[in-house]
Amino acid sequence: MEGKRNDVGMRFVFDPNAGDGGFLVWNKEVIPAIIDWLDPVVQHGLGHKIKYVRLIRRKASGPQAQGADQDGNRYFVQLVLEGHACLKKKHEQTGSDTVGLDIGPQTLAIVPREAKADLVTFCSELAPNAKKKRRLQRKMERQRRANNPDNYDEKGRVKKGKKRWKESKRYKATRRQHANAERRLSAHRKSLHGKLAHDILKLGNTIHIEKTSFKGWQKQYGKSMGLRAPGMFAAHLARRVAKTGGTLTEVSAFKTKLSQYCHHCGRYVKKPRSQRWHRCSCGCGPVQRDLYSAFLLAYLEPEQIIPSVTQSIWEGAEPRLRAVIEGLQQRANEGQTLPRSMGLSASGKAARAGVRRLESPPYPQLEPADSHEPAGSVG
Repeated sequence: MEGKRNDVGMRFVFDPNAGDGGFLVWNKEVIPAIIDWLDPVVQHGLGHKIKYVRLIRRKASGPQAQGADQDGNRYFVQLVLEGHACLKKKHEQTGSDTVGLDIGPQTLAIVPREAKADLVTFCSELAPNAKKKRRLQRKMERQRRANNPDNYDEKGRVKKGKKRWKESKRYKATRRQHANAERRLSAHRKSLHGKLAHDILKLGNTIHIEKTSFKGWQKQYGKSMGLRAPGMFAAHLARRVAKTGGTLTEVSAFKTKLSQYCHHCGRYVKKPRSQRWHRCSCGCGPVQRDLYSAFLLAYLEPEQIIPSVTQSIWEGAEPRLRAVIEGLQQRANEGQTLPRSMGLSASGKAARAGVRRLESPPYPQLEPADSHEPAGSVG
């Protein structure tokens, strides 16, 4: 819930007689707020004028958590203030380079004009416990059926029409346990997105990305989208860029068609999504598809649809793109599982141990150039 102003209805006031104390005033209710004045973000925010107030409900770890109600909820006052958001000292320094980003359902290709390029997996540190989640979901379903036998027909299906559902204390406890696990996973994902956005801004605050329908991706790559959340990262990055005074440009993938374009001969050749490497009959390539698209984005000027790439620029960028693939290839050979969309293959002990193998060609000195492309990969 939120108000529209801070002088009527729900409002937040400071009491001069209470020192640093603050209160949420809502009709006849006067609720004291717990304020951490040692937090520099709080100090920065409360030094500005309050526009209006929000009351937010968030899940806690359980009813035993400090400040939580019987359903495991905590309530916070969120102040909407005038001015600019606080920027921590460790994030004040941003680069001046132009960075091209190719965002996929699972991976992100990062290619600045001058600095080191990279191809990373979104939230690679995120490790959800799928078995535990499934066990909790099945337990909730059993408890729901036991508490509401009249809501199911003889075949175990939910009856049609309006129904009343009973919830036992054990069911509520299981639901809180499931919600707490999802909350922790979401908070960890958000933290990893923030770290990745700050790492990109250290390279440069002029960002070029392709305009993408993340809602459309949900139908094709629902599992990856739910776990990696690339759309959430794109929104987070846009806010960070605006806060630092940089620019984030979205280009039309329909007009530019960078995944089909070859800068060497200027031709457009349509590739299936399973083809993870760019190779042209003019002699350009092979180069990993996502890295190549990010490279072209870095040199795409505003209001243009053709990147400004000269032969000297490509000769300087190709070793950087090659180094990224060689590093990822080494990780795959050591047994690390990488997304199929990277187009890499395991060899040696990793391949003998049963690590998933892809048949995409790395650079010519690593495998023969006549090997074929993988089937069924995405990105």
